[in-house]
Formats: sequence, structure tokens, C-alpha cells
Amino acid sequence: MDQLFDFDLTMELLGFDFVQTALLAAAVLGLVAGTLGPLIVMRRMSFAVHGTAELAFTGAAAALLLGIGVSYGALVGAVVAALLLGLLGGRESDRDSVIGVILAFGLGLGVLLLWYYPGRTSNKFGILVGQIVAIEPTDLTALLVAAGVVLLVLALIYRPLLFASVDPAVAAARGVPVRLLAPLFAVLIGVATALGVQIVGALLVVALMVTPAAAAARVTASPLRATVLAVMFAETAALGGIVLSLAPGAPVSFFVTAISFTIYLGCRLVELVRGRASGVTDSGAVEPEPVSAASAGPGARPPRTR
Repeated sequence: MDQLFDFDLTMELLGFDFVQTALLAAAVLGLVAGTLGPLIVMRRMSFAVHGTAELAFTGAAAALLLGIGVSYGALVGAVVAALLLGLLGGRESDRDSVIGVILAFGLGLGVLLLWYYPGRTSNKFGILVGQIVAIEPTDLTALLVAAGVVLLVLALIYRPLLFASVDPAVAAARGVPVRLLAPLFAVLIGVATALGVQIVGALLVVALMVTPAAAAARVTASPLRATVLAVMFAETAALGGIVLSLAPGAPVSFFVTAISFTIYLGCRLVELVRGRASGVTDSGAVEPEPVSAASAGPGARPPRTR
């Protein structure tokens, strides 16, 4: 406990290669999570992120048992989960129940696989709460490639995806491929979730995927500003969490979640102060700016802003 805020020790540890690798990985993860986050919040898919993380945990546990890279196992598990959620949970009325079923199965299977694993307990614990020392240069390369693919695909589909997120019925009527965008976006979430397993852990990766965006949604109604703020909040939580965890050697996930939650409370306070000053009631939702019909899809009409 006396080393919790040891500045000298922290500065010494920052000189190690594995810490610098972890910081770079966290910066990439913060960028991806902050970019996807506002759309996740807008589409009400926070629970889906948690369900996807459970299957990422299952894939990571299977990879640990088979002796292959944990990051690759987490990626496969998360993508499988995302596809199942996207295909089975197409109707909004079925989504929560489908996520609950997949989440429970994935968590149970992951626990069984970890039980079979004969290695050190710290490896098992690291999958759940993150372990920055486990991030190798090869893992960083895979993370950079996966993050680049996610951001590229998101850039290509962002406008129609935003339109479909605002009003899926109108978007579908105007020719936007809503049925295709839903599983595709779910896969992007799955890949991003898998990237966070080794840093934040499968149980708490939602702290980076959802909390920063939820905080940004409290202080702005613009998707662009919400995305910028979400990236800033996610980077602060990810990088700050690693730095604060170095001296005590505690799990990174606690500090990441604590910073994210503090930022969220701060944004709620800003919203409350603004509401009292202007006499506006609490809305708590990100409302998109107009989307051009040309970029949203064939024959698409931009959604109305409230």
C-alpha cells in the first residue's frame, strides 16, 4: 500500500519495454473503443458488448489450454459471439434474451476450460482482469492490424450505419442495408472487445467500450463531438490506468474502471449544472446531426434531429 503512489518507482517502470508496449496497445485500444462507443450507446448495445466479452474470455481460455496466443483465441471467440448476436438477435425484442443465453453459455464454457488448464493461476486471473506483462511485440502487431481494419471498415460504413442507428425502419425503407450492417457492426465490436482482453480483462472491457461514450453522451448531442470526447476519455482511462497500476503492481482493470467511472460522474455533474442553468430536463442521449441522403445509402433520406 505504501507504494501505491510511488512516483520514482513508476518512472523507473515506465522505462521497461513491456510497459511501453502495453501503453502503445492501450492507446490503440482507447482509439478504437472511443470511436465505436457512441454508436454502441446509440444502438443500445452495451449489454451486447458484455456478452461478446464473455465469449472472448472463452476463446482466450481455449487458447491458453491449447498453448497458442491468448489474443488470437480471444479474437476468434469474440467474432463468433458477435456473429451469433448479430444473426440471432436481429429483432430488438429478442436481443436481450439472446445475449443472456450466449453470455451464460460462454462464461460456463470458459470456466470449464480454465479448470482444465494446468498452468499458473496468474495466467487464468489475467484473462479475467488483464495482464499487461503478457502483451508481446507480436501481440502488439496483431492488435495494430486488427485496429486498423476495424477503423477502416467503420469509416466506410459510418454514414449509413449512423442513419440505421437513428431510425432503422426509415433507413431500411430508403435502401440502407440494415440487415447487413447489424452483424457487420457486431463483428467490429467483437474485434475491438478482443483487443481489450489482455489489457483490461474480459470481465471489465466494457469500461472502455461503453463508459467513455456514455459519459460523452451526457455533455453533447453531436455524434462528432461525442466521438472525440469518447476517444479522449478512453485514452485517459486506458493510459492512466496502466500508469497508476505500475507501482502497486495491482490489476490494471481497477484503475481503468475507476478513472472511467470518475469521468462519467463528472460528465453527469456537468449535465446537471447545465440543465439547472438552462431549465432543460435530463435527456441523456446522443442525438445525431443530419446525415446526407447521398452518403447514407441509395435513396436514403437524412434523419430528423430533435
